[in-house]
Amino acid sequence: MSKFNQSDRQQLAARMDKIPDNLYVKCPFCGEVYYHAELTVYDECPLCGYGMRMGALERVAMLTDEATAINPDLVVDAAVTDAAYQQKLARAQANSGIKESVWTGCVRMGGYPAALGVMDTHFMMGSLGRVAGEKLARLFEVATTRKLPVILYTASGGARMQEGLFSLMQMAKVSQAVADHARAGLLYAVMLTDPTTGGVTASFAMEADITLAEPHALVGFTGRRVIQQTLHVDPPRDFQRAETLLHNGFVDAIVPRSEQKAYLVDLLRMHQLAEVRQ
Repeated sequence: MSKFNQSDRQQLAARMDKIPDNLYVKCPFCGEVYYHAELTVYDECPLCGYGMRMGALERVAMLTDEATAINPDLVVDAAVTDAAYQQKLARAQANSGIKESVWTGCVRMGGYPAALGVMDTHFMMGSLGRVAGEKLARLFEVATTRKLPVILYTASGGARMQEGLFSLMQMAKVSQAVADHARAGLLYAVMLTDPTTGGVTASFAMEADITLAEPHALVGFTGRRVIQQTLHVDPPRDFQRAETLLHNGFVDAIVPRSEQKAYLVDLLRMHQLAEVRQ
């Protein structure tokens, strides 16, 4: 077999540089590999319907008619963090296009007003820190004051370890805001997306009036590997998947991404009609 000379290598490298990235996509759930153009406009696997991980701003654009962010510039105070953590936060902001792991705002969907929160896995895996918790608590407080229903898209790896105990405190803080919103007789609907795990699952992700999920979304508290190592059992393949949660009564419905806006608009319409009748 002949060997490449330096000129051949340079020509090959030049050609390789012109090949676009991500031409082929492998579905994380079913493992099927297909040409990227086969993805639906909603970034769903054409074979199994799994929704690829989507940024918060993409979801906001997909779901809303108009949107106004709440506290978009709220960030972790540099005085209470170290330089390495600040660098991670800067990279996360560049990757996600938002300044924290959750986008919050007041929106209109199908003409109906609502408060919307969208967690983003592109920002440190959607981890829950003090600012993310504060933004979510303020979202529910604004919704309670303005008598708005809340729709929350969860996506998280759990508490942000860099913030230690402060990240765990957010579970109670957001849950209290959720309880105050519920006492006002207002609707709270959650859409569990892949993945929703850790302290987020253990608190506000499972406190909604209506709990929805995307197809095949991973939803759980402790990860599969931790369970395998501690209990010495191998959980089934569908363990902690949205379909299993639906079967066992933890989820009310599984809604494909392409149907979500229409589904949520129907919920908002019914909620408004119920308020009018009261």
